[in-house]
Amino acid sequence: MSSRYWVRLFINTLLIGGITAGTVGLVVAWEDFRSQSLLGLFVSFLWLMGIGFIFSVVSQMCFFAYLTVHRLGLSIFKSSFLWNAVQLVLVIIVLADLAYLRFVFFAGENEQFTSFIGYPILLLVVGLAVGVLKAKQTNWHAFIPALFFMVVVTVIEWFPVLRVNEQGWMYYMLVPLLVCNAYQLLVLPKYHERSEEAAKERKERKRTNKTKTVQS
Repeated sequence: MSSRYWVRLFINTLLIGGITAGTVGLVVAWEDFRSQSLLGLFVSFLWLMGIGFIFSVVSQMCFFAYLTVHRLGLSIFKSSFLWNAVQLVLVIIVLADLAYLRFVFFAGENEQFTSFIGYPILLLVVGLAVGVLKAKQTNWHAFIPALFFMVVVTVIEWFPVLRVNEQGWMYYMLVPLLVCNAYQLLVLPKYHERSEEAAKERKERKRTNKTKTVQS
C-alpha cells in the first residue's frame, strides 16, 4: 500500500478516535459538564478530543505492531491453523485474567466475582462481531486473528487505566480503542485495494505516455 493511503488511514483513524473520545467523555462525565455554557462544553469537547487523539495513536501503533507479530507467528508456526490455535488460547487466558485479576485486586468486601465479568463479556461480544465481519469481508481464516486483535491487543492498549480501575476513565478509553481497532481492521483491505488500483492507473498512464512519445 502506498504512503498516501497509509496517511489517509492514519488521519481518518485519528479523527474517529478523537470524535468518539470527545462524545464518550461528555456522556460519561455529563454531571460534571452539564452546568457549563455552550462555549464551555465545546472547549471541554476539544480537550477530550485531544486525549482521544492519543488513544487513536496508541491504537494505530498496536495495529501495525500486530501486523508484524501476525506475520512472525505465521512464519514460526508454519501453519495458520496452529497460529490461530495459539491466538485463541491467548484470547481465553486474557479474558479470564481480566475478570479474575480485577476481582483479586479491586473487589470490595461485599462484591461478587460476577460483577467483574462485564468487561470481558463486552470485549468478547465486540471481538466476535468484528471477527465475523472481517471473515465475511475476506475469509474465515481471518476470524481468529481479528478476535485476537480486538480482545488481547485492546486489553494491552487499555492497561494504563485498568491499573487505576476508575470506571469513568475505563469507559472513556475503552470505547475509542474498540472503535479505532475495528475501523482499522475492516477498512485496511479497502485502502489496499484502492492503492493497487491507483498504482495500476499510474502504470497505464506511463505506458500511454511512453507510446505517444515513441509514435511522435
